[in-house]
Amino acid sequence: MASHRNDPGQITAALGPTNTGKTHLAVERMLGRSSGMIGLPLRLLAREIYDRVVKAKGMSAVALITGEEKIVPPSARYFICTVESMPVEKRVAFVAIDEIQLGADPERGHVFTDRLLRARGTEETMLLGAGTMYRMVRELVPEAEITFRERFSQLSYTGPAKLTRLPRRSAVVAFSAEAVYAIAELLRRRRGGAAVVMGGLSPRTRNAQVELYQSGEVDFLVATDAIGMGLNMDIDHVAFAESRKFDGRRRRRLTAAELAQIAGRAGRFRNDGSFGETADCRAFDPDLVEAVEHHRFAPVEKLQWRNPDLDERSLEALQFTLGKPSRDRMLERVGEASDEKALGVLATDREIRDRVTSPAGVSRLWDACRLPDFRKATLDAHARLIKTIFLHLTGPGDRLPDDWMAGQLERFRKTSGDVDALAARLAHVRTWAYAAHRSDWTRDPTHWRGVTREIEDRLSDALHERLMQRFVDRRTSALVKGLRDERDLLAGVASNGEVTVEGHFVGRLAGLTFKPDVQGRELEARTLKSAALRALRPEINRRLGALAKTTMDDITFSDDGQISWNGETVAQLIPGPTPLKPAVKLIGGDLGAPETQSRARAGLEARVASYIETQLASLFKLRDAGQSDDMPGLARGLAWRLYEAGGALPRLTISDDVRNLSQVERRSLRAAGVRIGEHMIYVPELVKPAPARLNALLHAVAAGRTDLAWMPAPGLTSIANDRSRSRADYAAVGFQPCGPRAVRFDMLERLADTLREAGKDEGQGFPLTADMTALLGCSVEDLRGTLTALGYRRIQKGPDPEKAEGERWDRRRRKHAGPRPSAERKPVVTAPPPDLSDSPFAALAALTLTAPPERKPRPARKRRRKAAGHAQKSEQTPKGEQTQKTEPAATSDQTPANEAAAKPTADPQD
Repeated sequence: MASHRNDPGQITAALGPTNTGKTHLAVERMLGRSSGMIGLPLRLLAREIYDRVVKAKGMSAVALITGEEKIVPPSARYFICTVESMPVEKRVAFVAIDEIQLGADPERGHVFTDRLLRARGTEETMLLGAGTMYRMVRELVPEAEITFRERFSQLSYTGPAKLTRLPRRSAVVAFSAEAVYAIAELLRRRRGGAAVVMGGLSPRTRNAQVELYQSGEVDFLVATDAIGMGLNMDIDHVAFAESRKFDGRRRRRLTAAELAQIAGRAGRFRNDGSFGETADCRAFDPDLVEAVEHHRFAPVEKLQWRNPDLDERSLEALQFTLGKPSRDRMLERVGEASDEKALGVLATDREIRDRVTSPAGVSRLWDACRLPDFRKATLDAHARLIKTIFLHLTGPGDRLPDDWMAGQLERFRKTSGDVDALAARLAHVRTWAYAAHRSDWTRDPTHWRGVTREIEDRLSDALHERLMQRFVDRRTSALVKGLRDERDLLAGVASNGEVTVEGHFVGRLAGLTFKPDVQGRELEARTLKSAALRALRPEINRRLGALAKTTMDDITFSDDGQISWNGETVAQLIPGPTPLKPAVKLIGGDLGAPETQSRARAGLEARVASYIETQLASLFKLRDAGQSDDMPGLARGLAWRLYEAGGALPRLTISDDVRNLSQVERRSLRAAGVRIGEHMIYVPELVKPAPARLNALLHAVAAGRTDLAWMPAPGLTSIANDRSRSRADYAAVGFQPCGPRAVRFDMLERLADTLREAGKDEGQGFPLTADMTALLGCSVEDLRGTLTALGYRRIQKGPDPEKAEGERWDRRRRKHAGPRPSAERKPVVTAPPPDLSDSPFAALAALTLTAPPERKPRPARKRRRKAAGHAQKSEQTPKGEQTQKTEPAATSDQTPANEAAAKPTADPQD
């Protein structure tokens, strides 16, 4: 049998499914001959086989011939070609045609059929293809010895799976560049990245992408059906994202044989493989699955064919012979291929017809029409390019002009742009590479081959880099690989918080929180956090320990209740047992040990409590006074009420209690830091900016809100009254709402002093002055509203409503309501009348007195005026208080003149 195989002209057909070693066998058989040629379906596969043969025989002995690339050493003995580029006229000892089942392809099938019928080696010819070609080979090449080869590994169906749950070493198959890019983008976000393989890639880019996958840097490959044509990669699972493809004429469903050709890439040599669906691919029919698993497919019934014997004496003769049908019923006349379509368009062009008046012109035109449409342009656009080339080839120079070639290529030298832009430039360069490899198209083919190769290489490298940037996250991929292999990762945290793992920057540790260096990719964030865990856990425990022992010098509070430590947020104030005793919640630190977190939280709460007691010492002094027996009873109750209210109460709400305070009680309150003003009872120390802000923050935290953006800036004496804020909100920051303005407590008392001084002449009221508006920092209109809210009235208008000149104001009065309630009154004890019987005045007692004449009653108006005057006088001079004119009008214990006045109604907050 062995000797029979070596007979000259022996034809062998090796048929079978994928992973049966057919291509490997053919290469081995070729290398055993003195010379050989193999035709392959893809330029990418041709390059792969070329590299393999070069390693075995040396570069000088091997030629590579494709449409866009020709490497033909003078001493070449082995020719690795695409099927279309095979020099079939060349005599070699061995010839092999791979994937002969592509003879049924509507676009390229006639080329494979021609090689099947005509390409022969002088010693041996091998036809390689699927088992579905048995009948075709038997009928068309009856002298061939047919052998069937079994698959080395088992292929099984595993059903649908989400893209994010595909197993490692999977290839995802789609049938358009847009779908390939979308899937690769998703895999980058969710699984660290993917390599991309498409038929349109240059060999250099394709090899770089395959190496990316083969090296394990990424675990996924996204490809078109180009991987079904013999590309050898370590794929364990093939997932179909689509089951329909556009075949150049229509969008149709894959046949069982086509699906098996692609799925068969899973599992190499003795390793079993699997296939299934993913993304939006519909579930495969059970019969189709069974056919793929057991390699049972319908046989190929017809092959595409075109007449190889062309008559180029005239354009009409060429078209006629191209359209000639086959006499064999198994050979079907190919539908118009792209070269025939271009010829048909140009045959109607008058300028073209004028140039094809000889067989040489016809041959030249047909040669130009066979330029592949690498750009995937429209028929008209492709025909225009062919026309331009043909006119140059038949022009005065009989070649493509050098300056024109240079101009065409110069447009594609740029390596900037995204993936699509670079892929488009590569497609154009492939066109000019094809032209450069036609020795009769340019004056210096060697030069232009070098130029096009240099541009293609640069674009290929740039495209590979863009693909890497767009579809591969090397950092996440490396970390995922390290975590998967369960090996130790080198990790650390720099002094500025930067976290690095295996030399990759993975994020920053801000305070106790790790912030991964990601942009909204949840899975990537989890990966980075897991990888950084080794460095983060000891560092976070160290920081928690230091935080438990920190001092207030390193701690600050923000307006939203967050606690910053050394400039970084580490905790948040939350409601506690009382407003002045908030709790603390750590922000981050979850990677630390639980006991370390507890100590840090307790330490922070202790520091915060100490800080609050220091800043609000005057408020806690009130609390202690309100609980102390040393303070008199009424004053102690008032101190406690002030403490509960946060250090301030409107005097009008406790006027009776204030009126009944004795001098001793007033002095005790002053000693506790309380000022009894005309409008407010408050603690002046709490009005200062720092205590006021802290007091407001604590009350906001207790209320469950921490929006302090409304707080007055330090130095303001009044602000516009935001009526959405309560009086308690304003009181916490030392302000009292008064109509349109909220006025700081001390400024409110200073205003009362100013008004009292200005209104000494009670009969005339007081005028409005610029000092009053300056005191509050407000307009005249706001001053009027403030005075009205405080119980004043305008008694005289000025000539200009916009100005204060000429206006006079006075305090509102109310009817006298009887004597002012006094303190405890002693009961009057009536003694018995003395005995006057022996007294000289006894006679006087016996006298009968005449009653005086009855007086006329005083008019009611006069009585009311007199009573009102008496009430005013008694209110202005409380019992037990001095009223000397030499004493300032307003003191911390001032008793207001309107204490018994009715509450004003101008301010809805009152």
